[in-house]
Amino acid sequence: MGNVWVKGKVRAAISCGVVASAAHVRTRVEIGHHRCHARVMRDLWAGGYKADELAEAQERYGLCFPLDLIDLLLDRRPVDWWDWRSDDQGIRSALKQPLEGLLFDLENNDLWWPEWGERPNSAADRTAILTSIVDAAPRLIPLYSHRYIPETPQEAGNPVFSVMQSDVIYHGANFTDYIANEIGRSQPVGPVRHIPFWSELVGRNCWAE
Repeated sequence: MGNVWVKGKVRAAISCGVVASAAHVRTRVEIGHHRCHARVMRDLWAGGYKADELAEAQERYGLCFPLDLIDLLLDRRPVDWWDWRSDDQGIRSALKQPLEGLLFDLENNDLWWPEWGERPNSAADRTAILTSIVDAAPRLIPLYSHRYIPETPQEAGNPVFSVMQSDVIYHGANFTDYIANEIGRSQPVGPVRHIPFWSELVGRNCWAE
C-alpha cells in the first residue's frame, strides 16, 4: 500500500483555542496508491482552514480538537464535512444529537444499563441520570453526517465513531482507517483506543449481536 504525505512549511498546532507554532509538520494519511487515488483526492478535499479560524471555532463551541484533527484541517478540508466557519446551525444540532438519540432510545427502546441503578419510574429522573452520564463522558466532535471523534484524550489516534442513537460502532480506529472507509475501501478496524462510555456502547452492541 502506498502512502500520501502532506507537507507544510510552518504550521500552527492549535488546541483549546491556543495557537502555537510548529515547524516542518507532516501529516501522513494512508489512502492507497498515489495514481489510483489521485482523482478521488481532488474530489474529496478543499483547502485547509487558517489557524485563527480553527481557534475561533473551538472557542465558539467550547471544544478542544485533538491534535491530528487540527493538523488535518490546517492542511486541507474534506468537502463533505461540516464547515466550522459557516455551518453554525448544523454543527450545533450535530453536537446535541448523540445525547438526543440516546434519550430517544431511553424512552422508546428500553435503553438502561444495570450499573446505572434501578430504572426510575419518572421520565424526568431517567433523563437526568442519562444526561449526567453523557455529560461526564468525552464530548463528541461532529465530522460528517453521524461520524464523530472524541475530543479527549488530547492526542492523535482517537477512534472515529458512527453514532445512531444507541447504535454506536467504530468507523475507524483512527483517521487513517476512517478516511479509507469513507472513500469505500472498507479498511478493517484495527486496535482501538478505549474511550470511556462510547467504547462501552460499542462493546454492548457487539455483545447484542
